[in-house]
Amino acid sequence: MNTKFGFTLVFLVLLMISCIENQQLQPADKKDNIIIYQLLPRLFGNANITNKPFGTIAENGCGKFNDINDKAFDGLKELNVDYVWYTGIIAHASLTDYSQFGIATGDADVVKGRAGSPYAIRDYYDVDPDLAVDVNKRMQEFEALIKRTHDKGLKVLIDFVPNHVDRNYKSTAKPEGVEDFGAKDNKAVTYSATNDFYYLPSEDFVVPANSKSSGALATLQDGKFAESPAKATGNNVFAAQPSVNDWYETVKLNYGVEFRNGKEIKHLQPTPPVWLKMKDILVYWAKKGVDGFRCDVAEMVPVEFWSWVIPEVKKVNSKLIFIGEAYNPKAYAQYVNEGKFDYLYDKVGLYDGLKRFVKDEASANIKEIQHVWQTESKGFDNQMLRFLENHDEERIASKGFAGDAKLAFPAMVISATLGKGPLMLYFGQEVGEPGAAAEGFGGDDNRTTIFDYWGVPNHQRWLNGGKFDSAKLTVQEQQIREFYKKLTTIRATSDAVTNGAITEFPLTEFPKAYAYIRHSNKQRILVVANFSRTQNVETAINIPAQFIKKEGIAKAKELLSGNPIILEKNNITLKIAPSSAQIIQF
Repeated sequence: MNTKFGFTLVFLVLLMISCIENQQLQPADKKDNIIIYQLLPRLFGNANITNKPFGTIAENGCGKFNDINDKAFDGLKELNVDYVWYTGIIAHASLTDYSQFGIATGDADVVKGRAGSPYAIRDYYDVDPDLAVDVNKRMQEFEALIKRTHDKGLKVLIDFVPNHVDRNYKSTAKPEGVEDFGAKDNKAVTYSATNDFYYLPSEDFVVPANSKSSGALATLQDGKFAESPAKATGNNVFAAQPSVNDWYETVKLNYGVEFRNGKEIKHLQPTPPVWLKMKDILVYWAKKGVDGFRCDVAEMVPVEFWSWVIPEVKKVNSKLIFIGEAYNPKAYAQYVNEGKFDYLYDKVGLYDGLKRFVKDEASANIKEIQHVWQTESKGFDNQMLRFLENHDEERIASKGFAGDAKLAFPAMVISATLGKGPLMLYFGQEVGEPGAAAEGFGGDDNRTTIFDYWGVPNHQRWLNGGKFDSAKLTVQEQQIREFYKKLTTIRATSDAVTNGAITEFPLTEFPKAYAYIRHSNKQRILVVANFSRTQNVETAINIPAQFIKKEGIAKAKELLSGNPIILEKNNITLKIAPSSAQIIQF
């Protein structure tokens, strides 16, 4: 045999074997237990501590794309973050005057707060000017942020808001040939298969009564906002005067669903115009390097749209991820299987069940946690996104939730280790931000406002301590951050969590405790969470034989503290303090 030919043949055979092995490994290597960090650039980089209720951007300041720099990313990487969800990127209505840049100022009658809601999109093809140092170069500054994120080994998520738009929607940044929403609508009918919006013919829009605004902002509201005929409001309200509690600042988009006599009648052939326009918008952002989309109120859009659009957009980048904000557990399987979502919120399920324990409510029940993984998400548990905070929910440390961030440590341990799916953190959560202030439109509602220009105090102590370090955090805030660093490290590196099965370990004598073993071929961990605020969990657990090697348990270590665990044969002795948890590797 020719020697050169022989070497070539051997190389080709080895290459084929390598390719086959790689193909076989791909499914096992798929990493669903990603860690997502949500932040609003408007708030994240804002070092201004004025915090005047209803304050202007000049008074209270505003974070910029450029504030999210290498030091900020290093702080996120300490938390083992994979994806950064940038909230409030796409241009939305606000009361800040950018008219010199050709951007219309919003009407105070239909804008929530001075900064406005990030979910009242005024131009799907533009980024928010508040976030730019040079407004004329705002898109370039966002593109630079995408590059910085990628250069740090992280990926970019942004919001896709498909269900509704600002009442004054008008795109000035759309590519040539793109038609605006509603440009060719027949406004004389409530519904038409070719309309982008729904209308109330012969009725004019009436500004909601009893606005939540006050002071200087209230003086900007004259009740004269004109819309004729009135359009249906974003949360499916067909009334000329929506309530102040409705999404009155937005209008509903038509995905081929007719609302008639309390029923929803679908007209999906031919393809509704909104479908095509939304696909183009998603492709536009995907081509800019965005790695995924958090899809707002996904269930208010027909599942058939998602089934069509997600595969279409993934033709641009097959690695894109789509996260659906979903609240109906009975529809989860449909939106995962038919709708093609990569991940769904696990809010009405694990979040709600854990919150009852953290708040020490009498109705808290371990059965709710069991139901989540044994029934509710069975077959797609790796596609459920777990969290204890996001922009919609109360801050853990707020007076309305726990009042103390440490009281949620057991719930966070469960959120991080119960399933194989993503874990999400909300900026400031890792330093115990309490969301305690009447910021303006946001009010004193235990949340961090998304409507106002504001500084986030606990987060700012980290931010201002030499720009993104812990120099000015209190001792407790540093302890909270250290807990999150350790927990996310366990989450990111644990083979038992990433690839393992789950076996429940009942602790019947402790009704406010929950325990389970996560086990894979490479690792076994015992997770014990004690939700009681007063009672220790003191017991010895006999580890079942199927989890033990022939030589027995040689050693065990608690991973959050690094402390060794007392062993007696195959028994693990536990002493779990109130409102705490342990993750024991054995």
